[in-house]
Amino acid sequence: MTLAPDTAERLRFLVRVADKEARHLALTTERLFATAFTPARVAELEQAPDLAERVDAFVSRFGRLQDTLGDKLLPALPRLLRGTW
Repeated sequence: MTLAPDTAERLRFLVRVADKEARHLALTTERLFATAFTPARVAELEQAPDLAERVDAFVSRFGRLQDTLGDKLLPALPRLLRGTW
């Protein structure tokens, strides 16, 4: 199957974006979960802005990756395989 140049480029772009988002999420995950995330750490969030920022970054990056994969890249794959691009 031969893809139109713009279709192939769109898929390459989506893969690059998903890869970058996954790498950023992995870095945030390492920093946030370097120590166990316990109820005591949750209780610290209001008094620990650095920890709160890491939690926010984790949630944001997780959501962004999920949106890229679920809304863009994964729906494109069946269309690609069926040849309906």
